[in-house]
Amino acid sequence: MISLRCKMMVEEELKKLGIAYATIELGMVELMDDIPDSLRQALKTSLLRSGLEVMDDRKSILIERIKMVIIEMIHYADDAPILNFSDYISEKLNYDYTYLSNIFSEVQGITIQQYIILHKIEKVKELLLYDELTLTEIAYKLHYSSVAHLSNQFKKITGLAPSYFKSVKQKRTNNLENV
Repeated sequence: MISLRCKMMVEEELKKLGIAYATIELGMVELMDDIPDSLRQALKTSLLRSGLEVMDDRKSILIERIKMVIIEMIHYADDAPILNFSDYISEKLNYDYTYLSNIFSEVQGITIQQYIILHKIEKVKELLLYDELTLTEIAYKLHYSSVAHLSNQFKKITGLAPSYFKSVKQKRTNNLENV
């Protein structure tokens, strides 16, 4: 679950099936009681129809929790954490960062740092398209050491300079408006 819409879909399915829950967070649902396997299977099936998956094994759940902390931290938090990312993730999940990093890399095939970079670049793209912040403000907001660092990372991931990416998107938007 990575959006409010996903949370609403899960809540609706839980209510339909009469399953009591304590909380619904991004990527996690806390049920009030254990539920029978038949009800768990019905929930899995109904959520799968909506494109959502129920994870039962501890490793998969931990990986999803790591992803949710990163997504929340980059895409939904007003400010990036005061701590560095590794300390923030470790503190948020109450696990040693090395342990989290090793499991994440083993399962995902990329490091947590690479995953963070990919999401930061997606956020940069989004902010560039909104055209409300300068590149300097975006670099500051996403805790880049400099605009040059942001630009280099952006180009490495996308193959384009941020300014070129922005101009191409604006041209496409203008062309669509003129049609």
